[in-house]
Amino acid sequence: MFKTVVCLLCLSCTACGLTCYSCEGKGCTNTTTCPSGLDHCNIKEVNGVVTKSCMNSALCVAPIPTPCCSTDLCNGATPAASSILLLMASSAIVTLFL
Repeated sequence: MFKTVVCLLCLSCTACGLTCYSCEGKGCTNTTTCPSGLDHCNIKEVNGVVTKSCMNSALCVAPIPTPCCSTDLCNGATPAASSILLLMASSAIVTLFL
């Protein structure tokens, strides 16, 4: 009996669906439960505007792949593209002068 209850509780969590941030702007914190068919979270930045949403997994592997993830609230961080460029530039400067 106890094992049955534990199994039902575990399965009920997965049946609730994926929860993603769904909003625009760098400080956005609105969350949503993704509707059926949207099984991944997405975060992208276009012209300085950050958009977070649910998406279909097929779009993760399209010809132009979109960054996506599949765990609850995994799209909370801001994309790091500009930070990586800054890190590479500072590493190059340090390498040249040391």
